[in-house]
Amino acid sequence: MKQRKFFMLFLIASAALALSWSAHTTAATPSSGGPALRQVAAFDLPGTPGKRFDYLTIDYDDGYLLSAHLGAGLLYVIDVKNNTVVKTISDVPGVEGVEYVPELKKVYTSDWREKKIGVIDLRQGRIIAKLPAQQKPDGSVYAPPFHKLYVSDERAETEIVVDVRTDKIVNTLSFKSETGMPQYDPVTKLVYVNLQELDVMAVIDPATDKLVTPGYSVKPCKGNHGMALDSAHRRAFLVCEENNLMAVVDLEKHRVVTTLPIAEGGDVIKYDPGLKRIYVACYSGAISVFQEDDPDHFRKLEDFPVQRKVHSLAVDERTHRLYVPEEEENGQPVARMIVYEPVDRH
Repeated sequence: MKQRKFFMLFLIASAALALSWSAHTTAATPSSGGPALRQVAAFDLPGTPGKRFDYLTIDYDDGYLLSAHLGAGLLYVIDVKNNTVVKTISDVPGVEGVEYVPELKKVYTSDWREKKIGVIDLRQGRIIAKLPAQQKPDGSVYAPPFHKLYVSDERAETEIVVDVRTDKIVNTLSFKSETGMPQYDPVTKLVYVNLQELDVMAVIDPATDKLVTPGYSVKPCKGNHGMALDSAHRRAFLVCEENNLMAVVDLEKHRVVTTLPIAEGGDVIKYDPGLKRIYVACYSGAISVFQEDDPDHFRKLEDFPVQRKVHSLAVDERTHRLYVPEEEENGQPVARMIVYEPVDRH
């Protein structure tokens, strides 16, 4: 009787172990469609290895990738045609946000270590002005029809408004929350700002710098920091840092359409309107990839594995390539840019 009981317990334990192993391998393996991305290039950057990177943006006029190397206090100007660094701009200590103003060929950097906004003439490749912030200038966005730059001074709970024609601060909007990433919507000509401690999106009219609405809830999203827009389909995509979700928000009805899980440590989010793909760079070592089937239906393709501490990326909307900076590789310090191409999963 004891032998039979032992045998039964052995079978139950074996079955449980098999189920556990099956669940583990299923979670770790990409879906049957294969990986959503493939690496096509990698190149080293001149800054000190092992230092944190932050935002990137693309100058489509010149074919430049502008990459902030926060820990090294450098801004890289990279020619995406041949993946070479054509200029390294220093004296941008703690550079986080990077925004390009095409008609003036100027770049604005959020340099939190000196609490300033740097103004760079890209043609000269040098800093031409520095504007004061209060605590931690971070993400920024340009509203072209109004010639205004909006900079989130995150810890000061403000949005700084800069007239790019004069490089003067013309307004500072105060909120009762740390401010996350702002985005400009060319359809409604409004600026959306994440109020990440309130789980709210505020809406600013750049014509007056007045609030269109004091804000609307994006719950169940908690800690809405990163933001990208699909303006054509009236959708915003938010990174919910406190509960590891991506929230899809209807910009017309002011409500959350759906939420999907992301890998731990999500930060920067980008949308590729040509492929209708959303990418979230996650500090734990993944890029969470989603497909927009239509404005009300989204599906997760995978958590594409990358190196740990990757938390930012840029998408070239013309080539659909992703540019992803690395500060370490397998635990060893590096300063490197990785280039990925999307793989068709339809």
